[in-house]
Amino acid sequence: ARALTPQTAETDAIRFLVGTQSLRYDNQIHIIDFDDENNIINKNVLLHQVGEIWHISASPADKGVLATCYNKTSDSKVMTCAAVWRMPKELESGSHESPDDSSSNAQTLELLCHLDNTAHGNMACVMWEPMGDGKKIISLADNNILLWDLQESSAKAVLSSSAALEGKGQLKFTSGRWSPHHNCTQIATANDTTVRGWDTRSMRQIYCIENAHGQLVRDLDFNPNKQYYLASCGDDCKVKFWDTRNVTEPVKTLEEHSHWVWNVRYNHSHDQLILTGSSDSRVILSNMVSISSEPFGHMVDDDELSDQEDQHQEEKIKEPLQDSVIATYEEHEDSVYAVEWSSADPWLFASLSYDGRLVINRVPRALKYHILL
Repeated sequence: ARALTPQTAETDAIRFLVGTQSLRYDNQIHIIDFDDENNIINKNVLLHQVGEIWHISASPADKGVLATCYNKTSDSKVMTCAAVWRMPKELESGSHESPDDSSSNAQTLELLCHLDNTAHGNMACVMWEPMGDGKKIISLADNNILLWDLQESSAKAVLSSSAALEGKGQLKFTSGRWSPHHNCTQIATANDTTVRGWDTRSMRQIYCIENAHGQLVRDLDFNPNKQYYLASCGDDCKVKFWDTRNVTEPVKTLEEHSHWVWNVRYNHSHDQLILTGSSDSRVILSNMVSISSEPFGHMVDDDELSDQEDQHQEEKIKEPLQDSVIATYEEHEDSVYAVEWSSADPWLFASLSYDGRLVINRVPRALKYHILL
């Protein structure tokens, strides 16, 4: 498995969707519910009979709707296609009991519509408009950006505008993110070693970070609280943080992984918390407090302090906090292809490795209270 997403529209239950990549069996989407109080994982399986799942994303507005990019073979050529699906009504929210783990009672996803890519090439990923009503989707197909309008309760996808990457060679997008800022009019895309920003209204390029990484850029994410900040990661084992107003140099670089970095994710509530997953089989949680929206520690009142030692303590608190690695998680034995924060609990995250292992972890309690108190 390599496709993972939180159920974005679900803000109460802790829930992730995982897509499988099996060549022998029908592929599936596993709905993973985590019961926080009892530390129990419940799972439901939905059949995704059209092919192995390369990318999965959940609608921000409708709990039951999701999009997948999947491989299908036609005329002995493999195409990566994209479609929008609805899960059965009774599985939309996270309160049900888990059935037996047998695929005999697995239900099937209902196809809402295909994002027709016959003219545009292989689909790399699908992005929903982050703050929208779930009616706008962008897909990246080879060197094309396609903006779709979902109509008739998502049963029809109409291509409303598009743009193409121009240049030498076979240009292909690897990934993209839709910015939650600027009224959702900007997206960022990665192709080869370059990161580009686009305006979705004019479909024109607004910034370009050439050679953002020494090798292929794998993933991007926007800071949810600082509108010009963007994180990127790639095959040079690095994670870089950019201010899109001045792209000549990264603001910060993290060099903690020893192999390709597949994923970078900002925490939605506390943007100093950064999650990365890599082919070195590790998940790293970093505290990038110096470039977060709260870059300085909390001040301590004078009357709380008495003697010299506490005075010294106060000096330290007034210094800006240092960026650091909070924790390195080594529960995976294979490449970690996806990391995601829960959309319901800001202190909880999931990671997925190629061998199909899904691990759910918490931010260390001491750090949680340090941030909150």
